[in-house]
Formats: sequence, C-alpha cells, structure tokens
Amino acid sequence: MTVAVISASWNADITDQLHEHSIAAAKEAGAQVSEWRVAGALELPVAVAAACKRFDAVVANGCVIQGETEHFRVVCDAVTYGLTRAGMDSGTPVGNGVLTVDTHEQAVDRAGGIDAKEDKGRDAAVAAIHTALVLRQIERGV
Repeated sequence: MTVAVISASWNADITDQLHEHSIAAAKEAGAQVSEWRVAGALELPVAVAAACKRFDAVVANGCVIQGETEHFRVVCDAVTYGLTRAGMDSGTPVGNGVLTVDTHEQAVDRAGGIDAKEDKGRDAAVAAIHTALVLRQIERGV
C-alpha cells in the first residue's frame, strides 16, 4: 500500500500535528508513505489530484478557522469539493483531514495533541487506507 500525505502549512501548529499523525497511522498500517506540504488549504486539491494518479490512497490535512468574512465558507466549500472531485475522478480514496472550525481552540481539540478529543489526522489516514483495501476487495469480487 502506498499512501501520500499532503498537508497545508497555514496554521502550522495544528497542521504539523495532523501531518505527523497521518504519517504515523499509515506507517503503523504497513504503508509506504510519501509526504508533501503546500501553502494553504486551497492548494490541497490540485496536489491531491496529482498524487491520486500515483498512490493507493491520499490524505489531505489542513486547518481553516472562521474569520470575520465570508472567505471561510468559500475556502471550506472549495476544498471539500476539490478533494471529493479528486477522489471521484481518479477512483483513489482521499482521507479528508481538513479541519473547518470556528476557533483555534476547536482545532487544537481535534488535532490529536495531549488531551484532545479527536485525532483527525490519524482518522483521515485510517479512513483512506481502509477504503483502499475495500476497493481492492471490490475489484477482486471478494
């Protein structure tokens, strides 16, 4: 199993954790992992689409925090659509580890750090790998 982990650099205190936890989860599953960073969440879909051509599964991580303008909704919608389209167009599972939160505190609570409620970087990697395995079964008719 080959897995690409691509993470945004914006909000690095959050995305660094998501990135590292995705890599750790993929390696624990026995996957060969390649990793890249892009500037922000809007850059994820094009990089993920390219990776979908070469890897069994792809994980995208980012963090978009609500601000005072409509930009938040525009970014969230575009990233979600782009990641979904990359997976659908290629047939490659894309784990969506992009946090879309109201506050920095909510992001911290979902990034898998000490006392965090959730670990979305790990969850995204597990989801992508699991789906890749299911697709292999479907292709074999199992």
